[in-house]
Amino acid sequence: MIRLGVLGSTKGTDLVPILGAIQSGELSASVEVVISNNENSPILEKAKNAEIPSFFIDHKNKDRTIFDSEIEKILLEKNVDLVLLIGFMRILSSDFVERWGGRIINVHPSLLPKHAGGMNNDVHKAVLAAKEKETGCTIHLVTAKVDRGPIVVQKKCLVFPEDTVETLKKRVQLLEGVAFIEAINKMRGILKNEN
Repeated sequence: MIRLGVLGSTKGTDLVPILGAIQSGELSASVEVVISNNENSPILEKAKNAEIPSFFIDHKNKDRTIFDSEIEKILLEKNVDLVLLIGFMRILSSDFVERWGGRIINVHPSLLPKHAGGMNNDVHKAVLAAKEKETGCTIHLVTAKVDRGPIVVQKKCLVFPEDTVETLKKRVQLLEGVAFIEAINKMRGILKNEN
């Protein structure tokens, strides 16, 4: 079983299918902790409802390395094997990324390398503005270069002429949970072989 730690700043939509897959036995994993830098983030509420330990760590007026070390302390206490970034709106320090190298995955709402560095609705706006025929999501390993780490899983969907940012975002988000489950299973195999 792989022990997961989740970092999130927003709604935490992708946490729901992950927890569902754990409950159904599709995913041999446990979510040990959810950490957010946003005290009012719905992801903390989702964690509480699922009886998962959750923590708010304020990043304001704090050096990035100090903030990251506070996160790391909890991840180590919980014996986390793999860190999931689910709508985490902070860039992690290069030291943190190096220490957790190969053990942090992020979801990006496009088919990387397209729209790398973009966030949330800005990515969907860019896809629509470019009149792309397909989009999707990418789960990738986190490296010091934002959205440039090796791709673990990509899922695609069509872009329709009548799409808005909201309709496109909804379609892509449905893929994200599926992609995360597949990526966690893949990473479980990789991490198991490394030990």
